[in-house]
Amino acid sequence: MGGSNMTIHLKIWRQEGPEAEGRFETYTLDQVNEHMSFLEMLDVLNEQLVTEGKLPVEFDYDCREGICGSCNMVINGKAHGPKRLTAVCQLHMRNYSDGDTIVIEPARAAAFPVIRDLVVDRSAFDRIIEAGGYVSVKTGSAPEANTLPVDQFNANKAFDYATCIGCGACVAACPNSSASLFTGAKIAHLNKLPQGQPERKNRVLAMVEQMEKEGFGDCSNFAECEAVCPVGISISAIAEMRRDYMKAMFDDN
Repeated sequence: MGGSNMTIHLKIWRQEGPEAEGRFETYTLDQVNEHMSFLEMLDVLNEQLVTEGKLPVEFDYDCREGICGSCNMVINGKAHGPKRLTAVCQLHMRNYSDGDTIVIEPARAAAFPVIRDLVVDRSAFDRIIEAGGYVSVKTGSAPEANTLPVDQFNANKAFDYATCIGCGACVAACPNSSASLFTGAKIAHLNKLPQGQPERKNRVLAMVEQMEKEGFGDCSNFAECEAVCPVGISISAIAEMRRDYMKAMFDDN
């Protein structure tokens, strides 16, 4: 692989299940290459644990390309680790030094119960999307693009919001465990497009109501969510959600 090797000390949260009492366990890896990704480093740890007859550390991943959002964990107190606009799977060990101690925890939120070790249940996000994240368009062959003009500004903003990967870093970083950035992005990217207008009012009411049902906290404009978002979604999504929610409430009244 090339590159230099280093010794890394790990302090990792271990928890057998949702109802079990968790604790930190410490491990040491002596041959961590600086070119390893963070998840490859955890793979090496798990190979070592299995060789020793111990249970490996459970952690979520899928694409390992910063697309799926599965890899969210809290590293030294920060969701996804020290680098901005970087998911855990894109983080490399060259960001650390020989002898460093790294503390790794799951995302902490009542709405994200721990399944095991670093894996949390983020299905609350799925239920928020199910509540209103759709458009009433016919399926089948794609219509001619030029028959439905979309303002370039709105098209760009919709695309920016649609890049949300649902990792939950915003919830993990928020002092209130708010899902406002996630929900706001899902609402705003549909509300910016003409196809999203028929359900616009019902969408924002249903998704905000579901977010509250799931037990997420309220947004207090700390903006920690924006700071840790691996795709850089702006808190303007929250402002758009609030604006649409107020309009929908007044229309209902």
